[in-house]
Amino acid sequence: MSSYSPETEVAIARVRADVARLHGELTRYGLVVWTGGNVSGRVPGADLFVIKPSGVMYDDLGPENMILCNLDGTVVADTPGSDRSPSSDTAAHAYVYRNMPDVGGVVHTHSTYATAWAARGEAIPCVITAMADEFGGEIPIGPFAIIGDDSIGRGIVETLTGHRSRAVLMQNHGPFTIGKDAKDAVKAAVMVEDVARTVHITRQLGTPLPIDPAAIDSLFDRYQNVYGQAPQGALR
Repeated sequence: MSSYSPETEVAIARVRADVARLHGELTRYGLVVWTGGNVSGRVPGADLFVIKPSGVMYDDLGPENMILCNLDGTVVADTPGSDRSPSSDTAAHAYVYRNMPDVGGVVHTHSTYATAWAARGEAIPCVITAMADEFGGEIPIGPFAIIGDDSIGRGIVETLTGHRSRAVLMQNHGPFTIGKDAKDAVKAAVMVEDVARTVHITRQLGTPLPIDPAAIDSLFDRYQNVYGQAPQGALR
């Protein structure tokens, strides 16, 4: 019998469904191949998160085989999916959740253009307005780290703490993104690949033109705080 409250059980079920569904967005936007990549989501109001199982094809993912973990990265026994091994990046996700309490979702892909920048060890410069909107500046490079413990998570936290970007390019590895929830982190993963591709093509044409930092600040503020909001006094 579950030791969680009914409210927590509802929240777990909702995150399981969201995380399972959002993996389909990674394939839809061409961000992953085979079984690589992963999405996780924090369970609101509990020290828990949900992540995909390791080595399972995307077409076979469903809420019932998502894996529930504690924030130390251990699988919660006797819960749906607990008979499988969690993603090899689970320790990294867990470290992010423990150290960045406002983060509700984490995504990792090996999307082609973003990973190419990571292999160069080069931050993506903020030279298009869409990038200023979404990331508030460059997309930084994180340190090289080996899968297997929380080293990647430490690199993510160290790089993104105090940074407006919701994406980091882990050197020689690929992009990790964070968000207020799993959907928001998936959006960031889609956008980081889009800007990585555009800036790469710009480099082939010549030297990208920089955007004034004050304009980047203005664009970021507008997109994050005004864009999509109903006019004052209007019905929402």
